[in-house]
Amino acid sequence: MKLVTTNIKYLTVYLFIINFTFLLNSCANNRLVNKDHLVFKYNEHANINTLDPAFSRTLQDTWVSNQLFNGLVQLDSDLNILPSIAKNWTISNNGLSYLFTLRDDVYFHKHELFGKDSTRVVVAEDFKYSFNRLRDEKIAAPGNWVLKKVDHFEAINDTLFKIKLTQPFPAFIGLLSMKYCSVIPKEIAEHYGSDFRSHPIGTGPFQFKRWEENIKLVFRKNNHYFEKDSAGVSLPYLEAVSITFLPDKQSEFLQFAQGNIDFLNSLDASYKDELLTADGQLRSTYKESVNMIQGPYLNSEYLGFYLDSKTPEIQSELIRKAINYGFDRKKMMIYLRNDIGNPANGGFIPKGLAGHNESIGFSYQPEKAKQLVEQFIKESGISKPQITLTTTSNYLSFCEFIQRELDKTGLVIKVDVMPEATLRTARSNGKVDMFRSSWVADYLDAENYLSIFYSKNFAPNGSNYFHFKNTQFDSLYNKAFTITDIEERKHLYTTMDSIVMENAIMVPLYYDEVVRFTRKNVSGLGINPINLLDLRRVKKN
Repeated sequence: MKLVTTNIKYLTVYLFIINFTFLLNSCANNRLVNKDHLVFKYNEHANINTLDPAFSRTLQDTWVSNQLFNGLVQLDSDLNILPSIAKNWTISNNGLSYLFTLRDDVYFHKHELFGKDSTRVVVAEDFKYSFNRLRDEKIAAPGNWVLKKVDHFEAINDTLFKIKLTQPFPAFIGLLSMKYCSVIPKEIAEHYGSDFRSHPIGTGPFQFKRWEENIKLVFRKNNHYFEKDSAGVSLPYLEAVSITFLPDKQSEFLQFAQGNIDFLNSLDASYKDELLTADGQLRSTYKESVNMIQGPYLNSEYLGFYLDSKTPEIQSELIRKAINYGFDRKKMMIYLRNDIGNPANGGFIPKGLAGHNESIGFSYQPEKAKQLVEQFIKESGISKPQITLTTTSNYLSFCEFIQRELDKTGLVIKVDVMPEATLRTARSNGKVDMFRSSWVADYLDAENYLSIFYSKNFAPNGSNYFHFKNTQFDSLYNKAFTITDIEERKHLYTTMDSIVMENAIMVPLYYDEVVRFTRKNVSGLGINPINLLDLRRVKKN
């Protein structure tokens, strides 16, 4: 009898433990399910290199930095420059001095190194430290170029920060919106040293929680974030951001289609025809579950010529112009991009920036292209002109399309495929005659695009991969820095772009578009011409 009673006791305890464990797991699972609408999930197939804003060179690094850090100013979705930690600023009449008045209610994310309060307010000395760090040659931050035209800066007091330039630069205030110019705390950065890349402390809407490199990255809501929406509600709305790192774009798409991630950025060849019709519309299969948003992207895709090449075809303006006339950009966009993007029939400056002009580029004129090739053959004595075009595998289809079209003109294009890093090095060192590339805006002024044609920026020490040198262009480029009137500068930029096109030193392919796909329950994501990911106002229903 005693044995039976004891067994019953053990059984009762065992059943209690089982039930209690089940109850705990159920509650935990319910909490996770109930919180799912507060967690934004996306995949980053290209991986993330760093969480340090001074090193946020790539788009994916900039995206995560934008969740963790703030600077003096910021951009809205229309690329207007708005206050951020600086609540206002004044610019001297000569365009050399910028005086920023800082907010006094911005706090760094909590960290034990801040002492008993675990945080502290941001002051002007923090910007002085952050900018000095950005310029430090020992740090070797890729973003140090943004302060190239800065003579000095100083913290006048806790809320006044002054910057003095070496020469007027109307686009400078836009440069300060880049994540390179984010504020970080000295005591944390110096404690971690180079490990600050994986132990970031900033002021942004989200704060760092966990990073398993190439596996998962998690941010949590910053409950002390300083910005509010128009109704006075504190931002952000989300509780967390979860990022995975599936390297395969097709796998990423399947995760999106199954509802396991909330967002897809851009359009990939592996799934574009599954998702979109030939004219760029969502297929009926996805209309009930997916939203598509698109808009201009400040990115010009192009083919470039290395003008110091010994190849006669590259040296010939006839051949360079024949390539520009010899293929149908509109047809290329429909067949290869499902009509996402705009054919680049204007110059190098993309749509959306002052200076863009549709009338200065090349239209599709196959007969004229053929005549130019024939003229080259007659003048040079080269019976079968040919050029090697170097690209990466991602753009092979574009280059093969151009190859087929130009073959009709009598010009042979040989396509050579290289890894991205190899092509980048070869392009910088003048090892490729003709190359596919792109230029994405670093800041919101067409000077950013035209700088790659300035003779003092010859590669490998600059971005003039073409080795283009033109006295008139250089003179106008230098003059642009002295002009503050936007209309006058716009005219100057168009004139410079025209010089580039007249010399046919490159072949604009298309002006890109930002295209984003979200699940139907996501709202507030928005879109902008620099494709910056802003999650402050995102909600999941």
